[in-house]
Amino acid sequence: MILVVVEHDRGTMSPATWEALAAARELGETHALTIGEAADGLVEQIGVFGATTVHQVHGDVFGDYGPEAWGAVVAEAVDALHPDIVVATGTDRGNEVMAHAAARLDLPMVANVIEFADGELIRVRWGGSLLERCSLDAPVRLITVAHHAFAATESPQTATAVPLNVEIDPALGRTVVRDRVERAAGVTLATAPVVVSGGRGVGSADGFAPLLELASELGGVVGCSRAVTNLGWRNHTDQVGQTGTRIAPDIYIACGISGAIQHWVGAMASKKILAINTDPEANMVTKADYAVIGDLHQVVPAITAEVRRRRG
Repeated sequence: MILVVVEHDRGTMSPATWEALAAARELGETHALTIGEAADGLVEQIGVFGATTVHQVHGDVFGDYGPEAWGAVVAEAVDALHPDIVVATGTDRGNEVMAHAAARLDLPMVANVIEFADGELIRVRWGGSLLERCSLDAPVRLITVAHHAFAATESPQTATAVPLNVEIDPALGRTVVRDRVERAAGVTLATAPVVVSGGRGVGSADGFAPLLELASELGGVVGCSRAVTNLGWRNHTDQVGQTGTRIAPDIYIACGISGAIQHWVGAMASKKILAINTDPEANMVTKADYAVIGDLHQVVPAITAEVRRRRG
């Protein structure tokens, strides 16, 4: 049996969990584990992605996300259910929870798996610069699947909810989410179909105005490289990359971005990439599907004008 840890935020399931459920179906009969009463309403949605049984854990300490408590639950669930494999999302939360569970179970863990191949695992290493083929020898295999590595395909099942009683130390509730900063309504960097990003080549904070204009015309959002956030031109929430947000838009327009490996890790799941840069040898240009060699301050406004012209 394959047990998938459902990542949710106050009852809203993360799209990364859909990918984890789809990945788990490749391995065998899929069950799911939900933590907290807020997730009880997710049973039908979980079934859509192929799980036949949903094990539900309740308790006062699970009122909101807490890595220590969630990790302890996963460890207890392994002892109670005896799964062959436990799969979690390769997001910050998924990796954090699985790391806590692995420590409690004294078991190895393989993070950021992108493919199952002939009984072995292929995972991302070294910030995306290396793909490692490995095997995992353990009584229970603990893995997380890289975000956007597996398609969130549906395989509808009638899932059955089953309570799972676990006993954990209430003191583990000492680390828990207490508050949130709500973002403006609309598409987010992680879910946008179009992302227009700028790098150091944009030149200044004010230089992002044409990028914002183009993104608005295309129904997308603006992102940036780490260099831009380090310079204070954009907020860290706009950063695409290994230490920022991993994206998978239909098209990624990278303006004045050299394409360091850390940035590429965050952008490589894009369906198509258009690079705009004055350097034809820039890493982003050589890896892009399309490239325009030129000054982004001329090219981006020209694209915006053409989009408007074609719309009449």
